[in-house]
Amino acid sequence: MADITRLDQLDPNKQYTYADYLTWQFSDRVELLWGYIRQMAAPNERHQQLVGDLYGNIWTYLRGRSYRVYQAPFDVRLPRKHKVTNADILTVIQPDVCVICDPAKIDKAGCIGPPDWVIEVLSKGNTKKEMKEKFEAYEEAGVREYWIVQPAYSNILVYVLENGKFQVAPTLFSTDFNASSHCFPDLNIDLNEVFAD
Repeated sequence: MADITRLDQLDPNKQYTYADYLTWQFSDRVELLWGYIRQMAAPNERHQQLVGDLYGNIWTYLRGRSYRVYQAPFDVRLPRKHKVTNADILTVIQPDVCVICDPAKIDKAGCIGPPDWVIEVLSKGNTKKEMKEKFEAYEEAGVREYWIVQPAYSNILVYVLENGKFQVAPTLFSTDFNASSHCFPDLNIDLNEVFAD
């Protein structure tokens, strides 16, 4: 098989595995959702500022604890049950921010298995289809808490996993409130500071 050095050498309608992903030699950022390639747009300044502020708040809170927080690019492999070889893994996502409570999930390649808490900051490059697919992938994998940050509205939708499903109605945090985490109830993030221009 020829070396893959450009994204356009791949078939967007073909399913790939994490084993394939590891062989690609191009600089474009991509994710795999159930084996299908999703190209990631370069984030803008506002997106990066929000990711940095949220990451900074969480990092400060977790400092000195055994839990870990990471920001993209950081590969999170979401294997389906009992399928953990590179050739079996079809979903590799780079969440904007993720918190992992079990250090056994962390290896040199990133994280294998669901993080406990994932934060995605929407940008113009995100499509409704992509966000629906990520929502379903995080839910299926067992991510305990999922935040969707909406910069255009200065708010955060918070989904918590209950009986294997994200609850139907998310909690909504806006600049009228501090945001608190279900995983870490004593962590409060001042959204006036996070969303300040």
